[in-house]
Amino acid sequence: MIKTRFTELVGIEYPIMLGGMFQVGRAELAAAVSEAGGLGTITSVTQGEPENLRREIRRVKSLTKKPFAVNLSLFPSSRPIPNEAYIEVLLEEGVRIVETSGRSPEPIMKPLKDGGCIVIHKVPGVKYARTAERVGVDAVSVVGFETGGHPGMEDIGAVVLIPRTVQSVKIPVLAGGGFATGQGVAAALALGAEGVVMGTRFMAVKESIVHEKVKQWMIEADETQTTIIQKNIKSPSRVALNEVSRKVMELEQEGKGLEELLPYITGQRSKAVYFDGDIDGGVWSCGQSVGLIQDVPTAKELMERIIKEAEETVRRLGEVFNLARQFAQEG
Repeated sequence: MIKTRFTELVGIEYPIMLGGMFQVGRAELAAAVSEAGGLGTITSVTQGEPENLRREIRRVKSLTKKPFAVNLSLFPSSRPIPNEAYIEVLLEEGVRIVETSGRSPEPIMKPLKDGGCIVIHKVPGVKYARTAERVGVDAVSVVGFETGGHPGMEDIGAVVLIPRTVQSVKIPVLAGGGFATGQGVAAALALGAEGVVMGTRFMAVKESIVHEKVKQWMIEADETQTTIIQKNIKSPSRVALNEVSRKVMELEQEGKGLEELLPYITGQRSKAVYFDGDIDGGVWSCGQSVGLIQDVPTAKELMERIIKEAEETVRRLGEVFNLARQFAQEG
């Protein structure tokens, strides 16, 4: 067990959270991460109708008695279902940990806090973390340029972004973007974070619904096989480098806007990737940590490995500092 303010806040053993992922954030994966000692997350927008979210919440509860979260996306969307409908369901079902991402969660903070929820807001930079703290969230996860999905407009890596955020807020900070190993967890804690949020690495575990062909692609990929698209429309997204993302990049270089990009970037196209194994079926979120993925373990096996690596890293660093002190004394 590794205790931080974040693990104490949400009642988990290890400071590792499964980030909300469209299409991928489902009951089996969330429950497996929670059972392994982390914080699993299901995504509300993946479920579509609120009653589907209710069924998914109950499915998680049938698989684990440990804490889990529900993600609420605040990104602009054409979907007709307001987050208030999802909030009503999750509160009725006793969910008390919520991850928000996208715009400021201020408009939905009152019903969440009135319902007794712990709110973790995902941010791409320091100023957004400060705003989140001001409106009353309990923790923030800050994602660097390496992250899959939406890293924000500023190209700032996690090594700088994490300590800057820790210096700027008093609430617990989770580190996101490029984390997939125990060495990464130890590094995040050393930088002042109180946990990590991981998405890409959990796509390639046995409990993930992602197609085996995609998981194999992830094993074979390196850190150069992702790219940032959608900067032209001020909604940057790091995705796998494939035929569709290359086409989007080409259109952006031509100065095309949302109307021309939309047929290629719609999230519905990712279903062909995740469910049919068509790597070029659409754009799909993938972080640079894909270069660190070498196998497809169970969530439990991955968690145990990460914690062991983190402990070994801390122990090795202790030996390095002890050796340095010894040399200083002898000198």
